[in-house]
Amino acid sequence: MAAGGYTIESLDTGLRLLLLFLERDSISVSQAAQELHVARSTAHRVLSTLQERGMVSLPATGRRYVAGPSLVEIARPRLVDPEARRWVRPVIEDAVRRTGETVHSVVLLGSQILVLDGRESEQAVRVGMRAGLVRPAYATSAGKLLLSSFDADMITSLYPHEDLLRATPFTIATRTRLIWELARISQQDYAITHQESEVGINAVAVLLAGTSWRDRIAIMASVPVERGSDEQLAEVARQLKESAALLGPPPSSSG
Repeated sequence: MAAGGYTIESLDTGLRLLLLFLERDSISVSQAAQELHVARSTAHRVLSTLQERGMVSLPATGRRYVAGPSLVEIARPRLVDPEARRWVRPVIEDAVRRTGETVHSVVLLGSQILVLDGRESEQAVRVGMRAGLVRPAYATSAGKLLLSSFDADMITSLYPHEDLLRATPFTIATRTRLIWELARISQQDYAITHQESEVGINAVAVLLAGTSWRDRIAIMASVPVERGSDEQLAEVARQLKESAALLGPPPSSSG
């Protein structure tokens, strides 16, 4: 029972449904009804109301709802506390050793990425630390990899304008091109960018952990262009995946 001795039933149903979307990539009307112990018609009405407010979206397939742009913007990623960073740090250190490049951990923050932590390469020519940096997700390899789990409707909601602001002359310029590239990335297990976030720097990212949009985390190696060909970046991706396989159980505090 609520602290005041009563609940507003429809509001409670909507809030419980939002909590489900913090844990899952998508939910059907039937699943929502089953989880909330309500009629299918009630679940549909609640989902439709949340959709009108941008808290959930219904892709063109019309089968399953996904988190909407408003929910993505306000929901805090799980893996941002110091304990979670300590959990990932051994993987970053191993990845730096394997690749010889600067490596960062990255989470999605709405339409942006947040660089959580990192270790700098010891090579003479290297990319510096970027911990704490916020960048448009579409301009980074880690951001593209994390965005690739979303459908086109979700990308359209996150980026309502066709023209995208460019960080460099090499940054993707349109949402149409972004959606096409994300569809391609979703068919593989890493993402590459060529000078799209900073001139002179290429990057490659692989998924480290996470089962839903809110708790996915990527590791990204940033490589000077002179040693960042597609073939070299593919090899770095392979090494990043070997490091990612060393990740231990998540800390309880990050849940």
